[in-house]
Amino acid sequence: MTDCAGNPAREDYADFIYRHGNSSPSALSRLAENGCFSYVNQEFAVLHVPLSEIAPISPQNYPYSAIPKLYALLDSTGVEAAGILPAFRQPSLNTRGRDVIIGLIDTGIDYRNPLFQNDDGSTRILGIWDQTLEGGGFEAAGSGGFPYRFLYGREFLQPAIDEALRSEDPLSVVPSVDEEGHGTFLAGAAAGGEIPDMNFIGAAPSCRLGIVKLKPAKQYLRDYYRIRRDAAAYQSSDIMMGVTWLMTLAYRFRMPLVICLSLGSNQGGHDGSSPLAQILNRLQIFLGVSAVCAAGNETGRQHHYIGRIPEGTAYDEVELRAGENERGFDVELWADQPEVYTVGLVSPTGEAIDRIPLRSGEVETVRFPIDQTTVTVSYETIPGGQSSFLALLRFTDPSPGIWRIRVYPTVRITGVYHMWLPVHGFIREDTVFLRSDPFTTVTSPANSSFAITAGAYNHLNESLYIHSGRGYTRDGRIKPDLAAPGVNIYGPGSSPASGIYPMIRMTGTSVSAALTAGAVADLYSWGYVNGNDPYISNNTVKAYLTRGAKRNPSYTYPSHEWGYGTLDLYQSLLSLRN
Repeated sequence: MTDCAGNPAREDYADFIYRHGNSSPSALSRLAENGCFSYVNQEFAVLHVPLSEIAPISPQNYPYSAIPKLYALLDSTGVEAAGILPAFRQPSLNTRGRDVIIGLIDTGIDYRNPLFQNDDGSTRILGIWDQTLEGGGFEAAGSGGFPYRFLYGREFLQPAIDEALRSEDPLSVVPSVDEEGHGTFLAGAAAGGEIPDMNFIGAAPSCRLGIVKLKPAKQYLRDYYRIRRDAAAYQSSDIMMGVTWLMTLAYRFRMPLVICLSLGSNQGGHDGSSPLAQILNRLQIFLGVSAVCAAGNETGRQHHYIGRIPEGTAYDEVELRAGENERGFDVELWADQPEVYTVGLVSPTGEAIDRIPLRSGEVETVRFPIDQTTVTVSYETIPGGQSSFLALLRFTDPSPGIWRIRVYPTVRITGVYHMWLPVHGFIREDTVFLRSDPFTTVTSPANSSFAITAGAYNHLNESLYIHSGRGYTRDGRIKPDLAAPGVNIYGPGSSPASGIYPMIRMTGTSVSAALTAGAVADLYSWGYVNGNDPYISNNTVKAYLTRGAKRNPSYTYPSHEWGYGTLDLYQSLLSLRN
């Protein structure tokens, strides 16, 4: 691996997702000669190149799949409803996640919180990789002893964290903090210790923790995607490297690993083919490794449209409202091969652009002088080697009002296509499809076939959380796999300067994913650590959870909303005895 001349986490470096071992686009091949690499696995790497040496980021200069996508954060009685406390009450089932690692890739952790300490005050955290800190990089051994070189951030292992906890000034020893509080809350829900007088316990209170604190997305990517200036956003390339670091941590300590991902994106085909989803799918070959993903909070946001063009119909007209003061946004149109679609546009003032012909690899720039808006349109017939068709429309400074996208079937088989806007928080609330569809709203990477995907429900009244992502995937696979408590859940907040650790409540599929990750850790501890199922795998765990899930006789399963039912760890464990 080639070292960079500077720290590749800095703003003056650009990042690309690079598929090594295969023929690569010439633009990336030329950049690779002078760039440096962070290797994710045998197929993918992240290429770091000085920003001054690259052409402007655009679909014309770089392929869609190479440009990192941006992911957003997806926002006790809960563990009781999930069947976790009932399992703890049975001595033969009470594993509490012992000797299993829960790995969180999120906003970090407040490691000083006693929830993440043993009774003697030592930490339960095996390691923290803080991508935001200057450090010059470090090495970690992966599977087979292969040394991975992490070119940015700093790593703090258990001895350093214990030293910090003994210090009068812990942050002088381990200066890693969680400014957002999101990661700390999820770590508490998944793995927090018991606080009897506050009626709190995490889903796997005896597990160990591995923490990746993601660095914020670089400004050049935020500008390229024109997301809201106040949006919290993270790069897919950093998340991919976080998965690799967690795998090296599990290798060091020879423990099962449950990766919890509570981030999501509407970018990509929603069929589990994105590079990040593929990284998760490659974990299938490892025993004792699972990934739990939040289904996303996109239902009801009006960010998904499904088109059905009957035989003989000239075009479908999609109405999209651009909100006031919108910086811009991308619209992605995806369809199965061999279908091909082309588009035309009508602006809010009536300026019309005829059907833009298909010229693969080229970008058509359309200017609307009256509306003072620019739209670029590009087509990829096989984006990133995927068996799909992509039309990408990029709106810059869109005039507020109703835009009409005319979709023409150039090669029609079924006439079915999907369109997505960016996730909630990246664009204004009033930028929506007027005839939206609530299904196929599970975000990436939760549409990975490997992932155990958790939707959210209110365990107090048994109702589905209104924004919980609904399935299925675009290629028809069942997602989410199940639903877990995710409404008004109790957990740790950020620590104030006074040193008092507050407890707060949070809602969203992030929380349901954390509780599910804790339940998965409990299953690995029962099976692998206790020897009840020494060959337990992700597929086995998924089967156990879906078999034991609670199912309401009023519904038909599997469903687009509930998957196979609601999480019930106790029933899942009982089913193994029958």
